[in-house]
Amino acid sequence: MKQFFLIIAWLSVSFKLQAQPELGPLIADFDQHYAAQLAKHDIPGGAYAIVQGNRIIATAGFGVRQLGQPEPVDPYTVFRIASVSKTFAAGLASVLEQQGHFSWDDKLTDYLPQFSFKSKKYNQQLQLKHLLSQSTGVMPNAYDNLIEADVPLERILAQFGKIDPLCPPGQCYGYQNVLFSLIEPVLTQSMGKSYAELLQQYIFTPLQLPSASVGLDGFFSTENRALPHVRARGKWHPVKVAPSYYHFAPAAGVNASAIDLGYWLIAQLGHNPKVLSDQVLANVTQKQVKTRRDLRRKEWRRYLTDAHYALGWRVYQFGQDTLMYHGGWVQGYRAEIAYSQQHQLGLVMLMNAESNLINELGTYFWSSFLTAIRQQQQNEQLNTQHSTLTSNP
Repeated sequence: MKQFFLIIAWLSVSFKLQAQPELGPLIADFDQHYAAQLAKHDIPGGAYAIVQGNRIIATAGFGVRQLGQPEPVDPYTVFRIASVSKTFAAGLASVLEQQGHFSWDDKLTDYLPQFSFKSKKYNQQLQLKHLLSQSTGVMPNAYDNLIEADVPLERILAQFGKIDPLCPPGQCYGYQNVLFSLIEPVLTQSMGKSYAELLQQYIFTPLQLPSASVGLDGFFSTENRALPHVRARGKWHPVKVAPSYYHFAPAAGVNASAIDLGYWLIAQLGHNPKVLSDQVLANVTQKQVKTRRDLRRKEWRRYLTDAHYALGWRVYQFGQDTLMYHGGWVQGYRAEIAYSQQHQLGLVMLMNAESNLINELGTYFWSSFLTAIRQQQQNEQLNTQHSTLTSNP
């Protein structure tokens, strides 16, 4: 398997575009490390893209779209991006909120009057901003088991009438998929269009994302798609695409390639203000609630000193640097996206396998790149000081 994998990786499409000279060796090192680790762990297929400023400076695909089939993964291969979809929901919602179609302070019950907690006093406290900031106060991953059992949304919503938040909305963190996805009826009622239509109109088309889509039909509409794999008896096995989380599109319903997400990162870095204005970006990156559990994440815990959730994005303090981050995991797939606004640098990774390897790859990238960038900055400062001293004896 490993030998076959390396042959496919060599044949896969790879682009190394212009970058700052000091990043060239780092990109080459990461590319080799990425390929070697995917081969070591027998990952069926993966792709990455690195963004600097307003350009994708490197991208590559490795392995195959499905084990047992010859079609290789390339940078345009579409994957399910799972919870990285939340970044799109937050971006879309913030654009429409800025246009005045609704307010973050609106109550959820203004749009879903049938929604209720056990104690109705909490209904008046639950605002739209709490949905996308994971600060509803409800126990983490409430009723995800019902999502995975393919229970319809209407029946799941009725279950919230049996529970109360662990804290008043806005005061504590609890990661949600069901409640996060309730931004969809808010947007569709406000705009009179489907969620997929709104993403296409306000995000996908203006950013010229070549292959991004929403939903199961969107996934199968592209021929160049990576199919899911799960591990059993020590080996990866292809499985059918599980449709359940597609019914909760804001939380986990977007499909995209490394190229699509590269363009998405460019917009996050502020280089497409006609689509994502400075105010929209400020809104989605504003810290909302502390996420202490993230400080214990495997691989990441060596580097993180603080962690929060904003709107559809995590905010990580990675040593001296701030990273905007989100990961995704749905049956047969892993995804990860992160960027540094200060250093104008971003990374996206996609895999068609449920492997925690993605955590090691992400921290490897950020630790090596940020260390090198800071060292370069220190050298430049020393050179500047030296030049000043020698020119003024």
